[in-house]
Amino acid sequence: MKRQLTVLTAALILLSGCTEDDPEDATGATSAPASTSCPRELDTSLSAWAVAGFSGSIAVSTGGATDCLAAYGSADDRTPNSIDTTFSIGSITKAFTAATVYHLADDGKLKLDDMAGDLLPELKGPVRAATVHQLLLHTSGLKGTHGNDTQPMSEKEALKAIGKLELAAQPGKKYLYSNAGYTLLALIVERVSGSGYRDYLKSEILPLPDGRTAGGFWNGQPAAPGPRAVGYRDDGTADDAGEFSGPYWAVEGNGGLAMTTAELATWTHALFTGKIVSAASTRAIATPGRDIGEGRSEAPGWVAYDTSLYGEPLLATAGGGGDIGHNAVVVWLPRRQRVIAMASNKPKISAEELLQAVGPAMVAGKPLPVPRAQASKADLDAVVGTYQLGAGGSLTATVRDDRLAITAVGADAVAAIFPPPAGVPGSQLRAHEEMVGKLLAGETQEGRKERAAFEKQIGPMGKVTFLGSIAHGGEIRTYVSVLSSGKPVLGWFALNEEGGVEAAEVPTKEHPTLQFLPSGDNRYHPDDPTGVRPDVSVGFAKDRMTVNGPNGATTSAQRVG
Repeated sequence: MKRQLTVLTAALILLSGCTEDDPEDATGATSAPASTSCPRELDTSLSAWAVAGFSGSIAVSTGGATDCLAAYGSADDRTPNSIDTTFSIGSITKAFTAATVYHLADDGKLKLDDMAGDLLPELKGPVRAATVHQLLLHTSGLKGTHGNDTQPMSEKEALKAIGKLELAAQPGKKYLYSNAGYTLLALIVERVSGSGYRDYLKSEILPLPDGRTAGGFWNGQPAAPGPRAVGYRDDGTADDAGEFSGPYWAVEGNGGLAMTTAELATWTHALFTGKIVSAASTRAIATPGRDIGEGRSEAPGWVAYDTSLYGEPLLATAGGGGDIGHNAVVVWLPRRQRVIAMASNKPKISAEELLQAVGPAMVAGKPLPVPRAQASKADLDAVVGTYQLGAGGSLTATVRDDRLAITAVGADAVAAIFPPPAGVPGSQLRAHEEMVGKLLAGETQEGRKERAAFEKQIGPMGKVTFLGSIAHGGEIRTYVSVLSSGKPVLGWFALNEEGGVEAAEVPTKEHPTLQFLPSGDNRYHPDDPTGVRPDVSVGFAKDRMTVNGPNGATTSAQRVG
């Protein structure tokens, strides 16, 4: 369950309004009425963001009192999102697991300096020496994954798989985000609680001060109640709706929880005001721990931001819902006891991207930015076709949802349409591709596992062709084509800095694709309302497509067929 935490700004502290209008989303469905408590001055702006593609829910509170609660877009093809809609919160689950560990410490059932191997005597491998505190701060040294989110895995199988994982460094020596580390914490909770991980959360961690319960699990029991939002991928297909039958130990502890944004906001306030764990444990969770750079420190289940970057300290955590297609983020601002919780179920504008887009203007006291103009109409059919690049790749233009969709096939085509954003040098993409090469060659422990899984599920693994890398949602994805039984299998891998698999999709449905809108004079710009992605444009003249990137480079492709 990969965490996706983009750079947050101090602007979040001023977010306190939503709309009471019923904006229409990209599918034609309308949102449920939003809270009338939201300030009128933000109505028009946030409605525009909903029309531009934000689909989800927003909850803001101060001192435990709700400032704003609203929903936009559609939960599925027919049903609007509402304030009661449940979303997967992905890796925000780690904050709940961390609180569970501290709750057990408060009860004297474990100590933070206990070693994993002492609490779980049957655990094998070098991670036995990692302490509970090191697991909480992602400094255990674990660099690999023990299973995919929806891989059926028992408690015994998870314990065995984690014990076989290699360490990137000795425990305590290096920060490396680890889903397996938080599953190991859940295994410890399972063992020492006397009631099991899920049961302990249900009885001790999820209950709210007002008697309600903060959601539940997306898959299995206790299930999060209420209507659920369907998650959608970039290609428009719907994802898992909570039908995985388990067992769940591939994701237990590191993901899996689901709830409304109101429940998430209420629970966050309860946590940091000492109503979930003791006052001492509350302070420990809120205290910055391992420095991870750029004014950030890892705290147990959270990331702490210092005052130099954001004007006042804050804690935040975020998560993509793995195979579920959701995105969620929650922010705690201790000075004013403010919580901002957002969740989304469509990729056009994620919860994190919306916060990133509107934040700077809020800080400056300026009107909120509006989404990029949707531009004028154009004859999209006139430019449909496949355009061949000189180096062998191709760009295929089709019409999708009344927009021009361009699919990049081949490394040169991917580089043209998906140039790396600022701060991601080309050398980083090349280094990532080298690690993927070693992975698929079976030169690493993770690689041997991936090859075995591929051959078990798909067939013999033959020649690997690299198809380029893109920066997507805070990670780098390298696309490959693997020859198996004479047929190519398309997939992508996202690895951490030590070569561990953070996310992967094999097979995947399509090559990297970006949607464009007309900007006049037979030119097109990306359908990116937030404007946070690389500035690429395409133009057409006769039978040629011209791509202009952020460095002014021009690539020309000839239409074929």
